[in-house]
Amino acid sequence: MRVSATRRKRSAAASSTTRTIVRPSSRTTSRSAGRTAERTAERTAGRALSRSAGRTGVVLFTTAAVLSSAGCFGSSDDPSRHGPTRAGKTPGAKRTIVWNTRPTSIASLGDSITRGFDACSVLSDCPEVSWSTGTDVKSLAQRLLPSTTAGAGTHAWNFAKTGAVVADLPGQIEAAAARKPKLITVMIGANDACRDSVDDMTSTEQFRTTFSSALTRLRRDLPKTQVYVASVPDLKRLWSEGRKNVFGRQIWKLGICPSMLKDSQDLDAASNDRRQRVADRVTEYNKVLKDVCGRDVLCRYDPAVHEYRFTTHELSKWDWFHPSKAGQAQLAEMAYRRITASAP
Repeated sequence: MRVSATRRKRSAAASSTTRTIVRPSSRTTSRSAGRTAERTAERTAGRALSRSAGRTGVVLFTTAAVLSSAGCFGSSDDPSRHGPTRAGKTPGAKRTIVWNTRPTSIASLGDSITRGFDACSVLSDCPEVSWSTGTDVKSLAQRLLPSTTAGAGTHAWNFAKTGAVVADLPGQIEAAAARKPKLITVMIGANDACRDSVDDMTSTEQFRTTFSSALTRLRRDLPKTQVYVASVPDLKRLWSEGRKNVFGRQIWKLGICPSMLKDSQDLDAASNDRRQRVADRVTEYNKVLKDVCGRDVLCRYDPAVHEYRFTTHELSKWDWFHPSKAGQAQLAEMAYRRITASAP
């Protein structure tokens, strides 16, 4: 059957239209591919950004945790966050201990020198002229305490004893503790060296043990009391000065410090060696006093007494060995300088 020309033309046009739709142009295809690529790039970038943000968050969280544990942010106990405590001090702050250069009461411990032995009369104590607490000399108490109490002697006590050795210190400390003095002076050790012979001298080890124990007891009984420790005098120097007096040499024969003063005029090797051994032992005692005292922040050791060169005028006119009233005043001056110094 034959188809009309009009129908063939319509069929051909429809076929052409269909082919045009099915086969898009190259320009249309390019635009479509471009939009697809853009959407793919956006999705890829989004996923990358998400992964980067995740990693950054992990890093920031980890860093914060480490810094916090190290205290860099300040914990609840960090004073930089909360400031001082109610007492005005940061936690762990130590109280500064300050030496008082004007103590209001004094107790003296020691031997015959602190008792003023032979300073006023022959072979007897004279505590009134003691360098530490005396009332008839410009003593340490007279220099430090107010005039009203210094003159009355109500705030100064002398517990020293003639013949005392370092082993007697604990008993003297016990007596002094009852008064609760603000300052204690100690001059001890001369009698530990002044024995019948050099072999009888207190050993350096025993001296250290005894003095350390005594100072420990003092600190236990009087935790806030200041301590002034005078060095042991140079006994060899006293021999050298006192032997110039004929009367003095006769008194020494009565038994005053025989380890040093016996046969005072003999200058043979044995005598010189004996005296040097005594001098060396005194040096060792002074090292002990310095070392032990140095470990206590409220203790001051004074080397000046051992270094001082006493003159004949400053020695007793009865034994030419113990300090005279002038010598006692000189001891007080040395102690005063040390105690009132701004730094040890």
